[in-house]
Amino acid sequence: MAMDEMNAQMSGKGGFIAALDQSGGSTPGALRAYGIPDSAYSGDAEMFQLVHEMRVRIMTAPAFTGDKVLAAILFEATMDKHAHGKPVPTFLWSERGVVPFLKMDKGLEAENDGVSLMKPIPGLDALLARAVTLGVYGTKMRSVINLASKPGISAIVAQQFELAGQIAGHGLMPIIEPEILIKSPDKAAAEAILLAELTSKLDALPDGRQVMLKLTIPEMADHYAPLIAHKGVARVVALSGGYTREDACHRLANNHNMIASFSRALTEGLTHSMTDDAFNAKLAASIDEIYQASTVKV
Repeated sequence: MAMDEMNAQMSGKGGFIAALDQSGGSTPGALRAYGIPDSAYSGDAEMFQLVHEMRVRIMTAPAFTGDKVLAAILFEATMDKHAHGKPVPTFLWSERGVVPFLKMDKGLEAENDGVSLMKPIPGLDALLARAVTLGVYGTKMRSVINLASKPGISAIVAQQFELAGQIAGHGLMPIIEPEILIKSPDKAAAEAILLAELTSKLDALPDGRQVMLKLTIPEMADHYAPLIAHKGVARVVALSGGYTREDACHRLANNHNMIASFSRALTEGLTHSMTDDAFNAKLAASIDEIYQASTVKV
């Protein structure tokens, strides 16, 4: 029953996805933006505890509910922790109406052919099985595209779809994220290649199989409309990619039927020192702005 309700929410309801999945490399920056300097902790355990407390503060805020936040993407360590005495995925769905996803990649290889593939993911089947047990609905995996390299982008998409098949075998919904860097010197050309490569792989999916796509907001509005309409796509969501929230929302509002999956743009302006009232008000305003850009289009 819960899976049917999550399917309905993710495929058709208005709203956006909160990306709360900063991992080892990006966590210090997220904490600095939150007002916690590197000197405030010693070692990974203390660092991840602080970022977990930040995430719990976000997830338990009054505005963080399934009314506007459809889902949340979690770092593995967050999935394994608790919020208000419950496993985080259980808390999100049962208490907030927010669908839980897991970030399951282990970072990026060095750039080659203008792209960075995902590193190997040892123990992936065990991780996916644990996610299912904890009530997770789907996964997210990120690769990076810098240049308009057809061989590189083809390799990125092939790796993503190969892993998506393994994920689907566990009954989970894969979010495929081939991020094109917003500072790419030929971003529009990379987007054209990516559209063609994704379409080819989607056309080859088994009947009834779907994926979600998380893509950088394109240079040309509605560039990814054919993907949104594809029978193999449950939803296309946009990453903020380093744009400010204002800029990301402006760009997103020009792309019909594309919703946000924002991380930095969601937490922009939130700090550790804020009172709960100030923090909750600021987060509510961010949620409203991102929800508006996801649901009301130009």
